Amino acid sequence: MKTITDTDYIHRLIAEGEHQTQDFKFEISDACKIAKSLSAFANTEGGRLLVGVKDNGKIAGIRSEEEIYMIEAAAQVYCVPEIQCRMQTYSVEGKTILVAQIEPNKQKPVCAKDENGKLWAYVRVKDENILATPVHLHVWKQSDCPAGTLMKYTEREQLLLNLLTEEDYISLNRYCRKARITRREGEHLLAQFIRFDIAEPVFISHKFYFRLKSDTIQ
Repeated sequence: MKTITDTDYIHRLIAEGEHQTQDFKFEISDACKIAKSLSAFANTEGGRLLVGVKDNGKIAGIRSEEEIYMIEAAAQVYCVPEIQCRMQTYSVEGKTILVAQIEPNKQKPVCAKDENGKLWAYVRVKDENILATPVHLHVWKQSDCPAGTLMKYTEREQLLLNLLTEEDYISLNRYCRKARITRREGEHLLAQFIRFDIAEPVFISHKFYFRLKSDTIQ
C-alpha cells in the first residue's frame, strides 16, 4: 500500500477548496480575528483551517511559530467558552503548512471577543463565517432545556406553519407582522420550530430566512 506523504495529503485538502468545514488562511496575524473562524466552526459542524495557503490554493507556508501561538490564544482567550483546537504541521514543497482542527462544541454558543471585548457568535455557511442571529441564540438556549419539552400549539404556531408551507422561505419580520407579535416572540417561536426539526434557517442574499424542512411534509 502506498504511503500518503505530507504533500499528497495537503494537496488533497487544497483540491477540495474552501467549503462548509474548511477554510484557507494565508497568515494568522490577529488572534482576535481568527477567533471568528473558530467560533463559526465550533457553533456549526466543526472544521479545519489550512494556514499558509492562499485563497487561490497556492502554498505559501506559515511565517513563524507565532501563528501557532495566535491560534492557541484565539481558542483559549478570545473564544468564550474556550475551545479545544488540535494543530499539526506538514512539510510541503519546502514550506510548512499548519492544519488546525476544530470540533463542534457541546456548549453553544461559542462567542468571539472583538477588539473592544464584546462577545459575538458566528456560524459557518458554505465558505463564509456569518454573524449568528437572535434566532440561533434562542435555539442554543432552548437546547439546554430538558429533553421531552412540549411545544405549545396556538394560532401563532399554526400561522407560522401555514406561511412556511405556502412560501419557499419567510423572514422573521414578515412572520412578526402577520402574527402581530414582537420580534422576541417571533425569534422564540422560530427557534422552537428549528429545534423540533420543523423549520431550518437558510442564508440568501446576505440575510437569514427560514423555510420548512424538506422532510417535514410528505
